[in-house]
Amino acid sequence: MQTLRTTADRGHAEHGWLISDHSFSFGDYYDPRYEDFGALRVINEDRVVAGAGFAPHAHQGMEILTYVLDGELRHRDSTGGMGTLRPGELQLMSAGSGITHSEMNGSAHTPVHFLQIWITPNERNTEPGYQQLQLDSGALGDGFIPVAAGAPGCAPLHLRQDARVLLAWPAAGRALTQPLDPARRYYLHVARGSITANGQAMGAGDALMLQSEAALGIETRDAAELLLFDLA
Repeated sequence: MQTLRTTADRGHAEHGWLISDHSFSFGDYYDPRYEDFGALRVINEDRVVAGAGFAPHAHQGMEILTYVLDGELRHRDSTGGMGTLRPGELQLMSAGSGITHSEMNGSAHTPVHFLQIWITPNERNTEPGYQQLQLDSGALGDGFIPVAAGAPGCAPLHLRQDARVLLAWPAAGRALTQPLDPARRYYLHVARGSITANGQAMGAGDALMLQSEAALGIETRDAAELLLFDLA
């Protein structure tokens, strides 16, 4: 079974300094059909104007991934984690028992465009943590690569959940086949580009939810950045 959700179906919010599109219920946007997908709780596509951002605020009990598409995002948190996240990098912050952090546009001149992803953990009151990964563009061009996972040693970043996050950056005109476990569920998010996935035409911001499927077949119409979530 597969369900297509287009970018136009997402929640949308504008706050002057921030434009945000919500794949799942978030803030003032609520859709009972899309509160979560397994442990996947939030995918927000955010655009923050130059010089602005999220002032220090607290999180608890959530695995938070940040993926920058354009610009740069400056991060600082209460564990001492800090740095500037740019395209080609992935950050995972484990809120655990509680963490305070800020996320600011690192530029005074250009906006920053990024995805923020929340995954509900299967462990509570754990020690907060911060991880950052430089992505391998060459490997990602060949197909889906696990970048975060709950099982030890299966991906560079460790998630506190029975889940995997896979990325692919296929060039235009590529065909990919990704085996799936029919006993698990999968969520494909197109961050950039246009593709056909299992017969469904998809563009940036679109998502495909898959259950009881054995394979995901993708053909790219132009260069793409794809995120695939493998969930219990």
